[in-house]
Amino acid sequence: MELPGYLNQEWVPALGCTEPASIAYAGINAAKQIAGPVRTCTVTIDPKIYKNCHAVGIPHSGHKTGIKWAAALGCFLENSNAKLECFRNIDEDVLAKASALIDHDKVGICVDTTRHDLFIDFEVRGDKDTGRCIIEGTHTNIALVAKNGRAVVRSHRDTRNQKTDSARTWAASLSTQTMLELVKNLNQETRSRIRNGMELNIAIAEHGLTLFPESFVKMTQTDLLTRISGLVCAGVYARMWGEDFPVMSVAGSGNKGIVCSVPLTLLEKEWDVSASKIEEALALAMLFTSKTTQALGTLSAVCGCSNAAGIGLASALVYLQGGGEQEISLAINNMVGNVTGMICDGAKIGCALKTMTSVDAAFRATALAMSGIGIPYSDGIVGRTGSESLSNLGKIATKGMIQTDKEILKIMKRKL
Repeated sequence: MELPGYLNQEWVPALGCTEPASIAYAGINAAKQIAGPVRTCTVTIDPKIYKNCHAVGIPHSGHKTGIKWAAALGCFLENSNAKLECFRNIDEDVLAKASALIDHDKVGICVDTTRHDLFIDFEVRGDKDTGRCIIEGTHTNIALVAKNGRAVVRSHRDTRNQKTDSARTWAASLSTQTMLELVKNLNQETRSRIRNGMELNIAIAEHGLTLFPESFVKMTQTDLLTRISGLVCAGVYARMWGEDFPVMSVAGSGNKGIVCSVPLTLLEKEWDVSASKIEEALALAMLFTSKTTQALGTLSAVCGCSNAAGIGLASALVYLQGGGEQEISLAINNMVGNVTGMICDGAKIGCALKTMTSVDAAFRATALAMSGIGIPYSDGIVGRTGSESLSNLGKIATKGMIQTDKEILKIMKRKL
């Protein structure tokens, strides 16, 4: 794979959070199997889908939030071709019907704790018929559509998402030196695509500031680092609140895209860095974000925006300051030794504060690394190199925090 192909899969636009959209997409396909309106629906999902749908905002819904709204809206949306952009089709009629379904307690949510990969089983019942849609593996991979218990569609493969897995695996296989060589040789088309994503992400960040109280905005103006981290916080807040702004995502997350790109957009002017250098730095940030995401898992027990995107940003900051492989390794060690413990308790507006913390950590990790300082191998889970630290971080996320994830789920389920 080459870098342009990687970007085709990992640097892509998104509207709102992908997990609620995936639930709604399943609902659309289930509801198409019945005559007349949906009277009840039951959705069975894996724990990580539950976490990321529990409290996140839904675009075009008047700031409705949560998994019940995602399910109820999916029962009355009709354009299945829209897939993960299906919330664009919400109107007042759809909102009213979804509201009635919720008000009459006709939306059931179940969590299948035996499921470890993405899984959605959406069942609807009308006056006479039943419909069902199962999505698993990836957000739009339809494994089954059934009407009155009989399969209509089975095992439809989503090749786009399979390619995404390949792109992430490819990034994970690259050495730091190979990444540095790749980003220094971007063609003009690739640079234009990177720049377009930067423009999308700075737009939602600037809009997000208008949603915050004046006291918060004033606080972010005290120094450059606080201004940058505050702007990232604003962009993530706007996205998690469900504002109608598309963003450019990295490694399956719009929030990761904001964390990686917004700081670099500001630094182009503040540090008087050339446009080409900024584009190369962002490409490097993407590759490290994908590499770390591959170690953590797409939906992880630890905060991917803080860990994966934070590490990606730190690598980019080292690059902007003239550092190389050794300094990047030290910066990764500093990040792993700092923010590893930040949990993921689902997609929500609170993610904005976590990303603010991760941006601050990335700048400080880089400042130490550029002075030759890194958390030593003797400390905790930090490895001899950045690559070894990433491997250790992955073990913590995928094996060590299994019980933590279960406890998070118990707490969140009590709130439903």
